[in-house]
Amino acid sequence: LQDVDIDKDAIIEVDSLVMDTNRFVASWKDMPLDITLTEFWILHAMVKRPGHVKNRDQLMEAAKAVVDDSTVTSHIKRLRKKFVAMDSEFDQIETVYGMGYRWKA
Repeated sequence: LQDVDIDKDAIIEVDSLVMDTNRFVASWKDMPLDITLTEFWILHAMVKRPGHVKNRDQLMEAAKAVVDDSTVTSHIKRLRKKFVAMDSEFDQIETVYGMGYRWKA
């Protein structure tokens, strides 16, 4: 059995968030984040480029699922609620009115 090379591109670390795109797991401040696969991809789309606004279409595409505008909004709300449950100070996901959402840089 040979050692599997760790795919450095599979791990994204931004602020206190760590995401592993090979295992589809995420953690915030070293605590596991209990998120769905759709939420994982939406979050991933935002943290890949902190500070850059992602519109709903881009987030739907990133989610690799057919969802409508209100579904994206619901996913964002659930993501925020899950982060706040772990960290009452959490405010990294920013709504940019009329444009979309972003992970604060």
